[in-house]
Amino acid sequence: MTARTSYADGAFCWVDLMAHDIDVSREFYCQLFDWTLQRQDTQGGPAYYIFKHASGQSIAGFGAMPEEIKQQDVPPFWKSYVNVDDITTACEGVEQLGGTITMPIMPVMQYGTMAGIADPAGANVMLWQKGEHFGAELVNDVGAFCWNELATRDIEGAQKFYGELFGWQFERSEGSPSTYFNIKNAVAGGESHLNGGMIEMTEQWGDAPPHWRVYFSVADADAAIARIIELGGSMCVQPFDVEIGRIAIAADPEGGTFSIIQMNVPPD
Repeated sequence: MTARTSYADGAFCWVDLMAHDIDVSREFYCQLFDWTLQRQDTQGGPAYYIFKHASGQSIAGFGAMPEEIKQQDVPPFWKSYVNVDDITTACEGVEQLGGTITMPIMPVMQYGTMAGIADPAGANVMLWQKGEHFGAELVNDVGAFCWNELATRDIEGAQKFYGELFGWQFERSEGSPSTYFNIKNAVAGGESHLNGGMIEMTEQWGDAPPHWRVYFSVADADAAIARIIELGGSMCVQPFDVEIGRIAIAADPEGGTFSIIQMNVPPD
């Protein structure tokens, strides 16, 4: 099991879902991944929950989409969070590099501080500076998030933006049928760790906007797909095989999309 107690600066540390209907989403994800739900004390603020792995470790977050956003016909969506040591400096860097602050820096009680940003192409991602909450207690294992992936039409621009903002490095994956780069994040001692991926959007993507997508690890992709359908979800991209495993893209009953992967390599 890949248990965590901290995350390096620039590492993905958390994911959460903005749902339309709390009950529908809770039922779907808890049954699909064998999660349980724990309500957080938000001191009178909007309800927020923590998805817990079967082991009891925190996996992801879950809340209701604000009504004003929901009324704009925005479907439910998963957000990815990047851990930063200094969120003020990071936000200054976003604007200097041509990005946008979509959610100003906001303290989240004692848990930490967050902000929303968009890269120059418009893909949204969150920043998190930890307080009592450092992020997911379990990653990469079955039932946990294991990968964060940017789909963009401007690979070079994205590499420049994120490389300068977070110090990320990029390594082309030669085994991918599409133009694909692995993201590596520098850590103490001069090493770098895999931290996600970046895929080039082609005409086959239609008018889909650039976006970050979350992957969850499953023991059996085909069994998970059958369960998704049984629970009222749907398939966006049918399963396909890559070097490290079997992947599919699905949608929950309200239209929130996510990816699953049955990995054939050990968790890293």
